Formats: sequence, structure tokens, C-alpha cells
Amino acid sequence: MTVKVGILSGKGGVGKTSTAVNMAAAMSYFGRDVVVIDGNLSTPNLGLHLGVPVVPITLHDVLKGKNSILDSVYLHHTGLKIVPAGLSLDDLRNVSPEKLKNVLPSLDGLTDIVIIDGSAGLGRESLAVMQAVDELIVVTNPELPAVTDALKTIRLAEEMGKKVRGIILAKTGENHDIPLENIESLLEKPILGIIPSDKSIRESLIRREPVVFSHPRSKSAVAYKKVVADLVGIEYSEKVEGFFSRIFRR
Repeated sequence: MTVKVGILSGKGGVGKTSTAVNMAAAMSYFGRDVVVIDGNLSTPNLGLHLGVPVVPITLHDVLKGKNSILDSVYLHHTGLKIVPAGLSLDDLRNVSPEKLKNVLPSLDGLTDIVIIDGSAGLGRESLAVMQAVDELIVVTNPELPAVTDALKTIRLAEEMGKKVRGIILAKTGENHDIPLENIESLLEKPILGIIPSDKSIRESLIRREPVVFSHPRSKSAVAYKKVVADLVGIEYSEKVEGFFSRIFRR
């Protein structure tokens, strides 16, 4: 059975797209067949993250009824299967996010997992992702505005009868506005993983690859793999690459 997972955030800039991309990459690393879709129709970033900003057929074309979603799946050089969204203003004309739930069933049985990188906030595009998926993961930062917006996202999803699997805290450092244990208590959802602020993620963006592939033993890559291993029930243990290992690798 194909499981559809939406990755959402209450506000922008919290690391949602990086999380969607790297969770998909980690699932691929563990042998799962996965398709990652850019469900952020107004301000798509998935293709930019992976170095494929322009493709012949996009999710916008699918939602307009011009093509099947099967026509819009592209193989990234890392092995990921991706469905980019269009970048032009013309792509936004006459597109209905609500049709997402109607086109996704074409992927049923053809892949193990579909991950949708949704839009930040609580607009039509986010609601369309909520309607289309089986469960949700909410990405936030340990800062009060981000956590407050994450709470709104969770509450809305629950009102729609959607399962929120848990929270991923991204871009974490030594100092937090809110202690981590308080975030879990406030949001009433388990923290699935804590992704540290890591220069490897910035370097992976330059290389247009998921950090799971570009820097597989970095702190962030190991953290993403641990999140996914826990979600799919796989035992996983890997040491983070040390300073001297990085020096000699260069």
C-alpha cells in the first residue's frame, strides 16, 4: 500500500523543504521506493533545491488536467523520484490545489511512499495537501513564533480528521526560545527528530543534492536518517563524521 505523507509548517523558513527532500532521500537510502512532490504551487522550492527548476511537465500541468501525474515524475541523479512544480506566473493561472487529492491515487501501488512538500501557512495549498494525504508531519523551529504557528497547523489538521504523526525540529542550535521538552508538551505531539543547524545543509544546497547523499555522515544527515529509521521501524546506528575525518576526506 502506498502511504502519502504531507510535510507542512506554520511559517516559512523553518526548513520544511529540506526536511521533505532529506526524509525522501533517507527513505531511499533504506531501500524504500519514494516519490517526493512539490505541493507548494505559489512558491515552489523542490526543483530549486535539487537543481531541476525547469522541466517539461510539472504538477501544475497535472492539476490542470493536461497530463497524468505519472508523466510528471522525474528521476534525479541521486536516484530520487521527484514531481516539481512550475515556476512561471502562467503556471498559477487556472490551477486548483484541491485537485491534488484526485491525481495522487494514480501513484497507488507504484511506489511505497509519497512525500508532499506543502506550502507554509494555512492557505488553500496547505489545506489541499492536508486533504490529499494519509498523515502529516509538521516542521518547526524552537522559537515562539514558529511553535505558535505549528500549533495552529496541528489544530487545523485535527479538525479535518487528519493524523499528525509528530514534529520535526529543524535548524536547532545551542540556544532556544523554548526548551525542547516544553515544545512537545505545548504541541501535544511527539518530537520525531531534532535536526541541528549544520553547514553541511548549506553545502548540499549548493551541490543541489540532499544532505543525506552529499554529506552522509554529517550531523544533519545522521539525524534525518534516524528520524526515518524510527518511522519505518528499522534499526539504525551511525557515527557522525568527526573533524579530522572531514579534513582528510577533503
